Amino acid sequence: MEIIEWIRFFLVVGFLIMGMSIFFLEIFGVYRFKYVLNRMQIAATGDTLGIGLCLVGLMIANGFNATTAKLALVVVFLWCASPVSSHVIASLQMSTDKRILDHCRIMIIGKKREKQTEKGGGTDDSI
Repeated sequence: MEIIEWIRFFLVVGFLIMGMSIFFLEIFGVYRFKYVLNRMQIAATGDTLGIGLCLVGLMIANGFNATTAKLALVVVFLWCASPVSSHVIASLQMSTDKRILDHCRIMIIGKKREKQTEKGGGTDDSI
């Protein structure tokens, strides 16, 4: 019985460490990216995955009871709410940003190939 408790302990510690490391990567990504949609994407992904892993670790630590069921409902709610809210905010940003083309690099691939063949450079399919 003691071996099962140690296995459970290491599973809990593993899930909590993975969740916290996702949070730290998320913090680094939010400060690293300059454009708001990139920041929002890394924040939503980090929140969803980090909170999910931490709560799974807490569910394993707690055992099977009513509190575990409540934590599972919180995980399901966060997995549904976080991507939807991020999508709504991103849609609002895309529709209200007057300088959206300043943040995007738009390339017309056909024109690029024509210019390269005119210069004698061949076709480079890398973007």
